[in-house]
Amino acid sequence: MAASDVALGLIFLSQTVVGALGNFLLLLHYLILDFTGCRVRHTDLILKHLIVANLLTLLCRGVPQTVAAFGVNGFLSEIGCKLLFYLHRVGRGVSFGSTCLLSIYQVIKISPEDSSFSELKLKAPKYIGSSIYLTWIVYLLINIMIIAFMTGKINKSNITSLIDYGYCSGVHPDKTLQSLFAAMISFLDAVCVGLMLWASSSMVLILHRHKQRMQYVHKSHFPRSSPESRVTKTILLLLSTFVLFYTLSCTFHICLTLIYNPNWFLVNMAAIVAGCFPAVSPFLLMSRDSNASRLCVTWIRNTKSLISGGTCKW
Repeated sequence: MAASDVALGLIFLSQTVVGALGNFLLLLHYLILDFTGCRVRHTDLILKHLIVANLLTLLCRGVPQTVAAFGVNGFLSEIGCKLLFYLHRVGRGVSFGSTCLLSIYQVIKISPEDSSFSELKLKAPKYIGSSIYLTWIVYLLINIMIIAFMTGKINKSNITSLIDYGYCSGVHPDKTLQSLFAAMISFLDAVCVGLMLWASSSMVLILHRHKQRMQYVHKSHFPRSSPESRVTKTILLLLSTFVLFYTLSCTFHICLTLIYNPNWFLVNMAAIVAGCFPAVSPFLLMSRDSNASRLCVTWIRNTKSLISGGTCKW
């Protein structure tokens, strides 16, 4: 096994384990809040679906990429390849849509009472659940085309229309299907990116105006920023991180689509970049949520205690 394959396997393994652990702990945090009734926040529902989508994205791509990088071949059948790539694409799409919904809802929530969103502030919470489930349905239906494109591992060097992912192969479809699929995905992505950019700029503007108003009030009356302000800053951080990794991921995917039989480096870099946002996002959210951070630290301490023969204390 080449040193580059080992290094690549360690990168995939680290990204998958760390990202899955972070998403699992954050999901556990929100589930505990649901069962105990400690906090009811409408954005929590969107975040839970975002976490589930992140887990799908990480596990359905990271695990087989890790196994393949360590030299294990032929461990997936054609059905397995189709299913994993389909779930990965659905997870990626729902992660995209959930982030977009999160940004739009937060703009509506923090907008002033005299703004054009005053009526939506009361109605928006009622449509959160249906909007999220609609996002799942849309991406489940659109990505069905992926099933036709994917096949099992094919070791035929004379076939130049294949994309070798290391554990599965992708077949370039005919021009009509490829154009149709690319147009639908690009349209959804463009709409979501446009809405997120609008939401980001709107949130920055609202926060700036709020800060200007607070300058006329004595600082001792406002020793800390409001919870809504902290949540908004967290979402802005999440959005900026998403746009960064999404831009890089799109660049690699365009190259994979246009280049027949792309090389080893391009395929694996596309997979690494695609897993960056799902792996990083839970830690961005926990960095702003002290309760979630404490849950993570407690879990790690309890794990060490159990390994050393101690007792678990929550």
